Amino acid sequence: MADETKEKKSPTPAAPKERGARAVRVGEVTSSGMDKTIVLKVTRTVPHPVYSRFVKKSSKLHAHDEENTANVGDTVRVISTRPLSKQKRWRLLEVIERAK
Repeated sequence: MADETKEKKSPTPAAPKERGARAVRVGEVTSSGMDKTIVLKVTRTVPHPVYSRFVKKSSKLHAHDEENTANVGDTVRVISTRPLSKQKRWRLLEVIERAK
């Protein structure tokens, strides 16, 4: 075997990783009794598989509210984030409308 000189490649600087589009949801606050946590109900409409009518489906989300700004009945916008606790996977983005 002939002596081959191995070229040492200089490590290319890793390009900054682009963050994908994070999920944003709008819902109504159902509970704000916990410290820095709100519970909200997100409602969506989906077509029924057999009857082709639109049916309301809802899901309950726990979101982080750093300043305890949201109250029960408020309409809020939340964004997905890394797991903050056992159930919290969302963070409060803004309060859209205050409860009357």
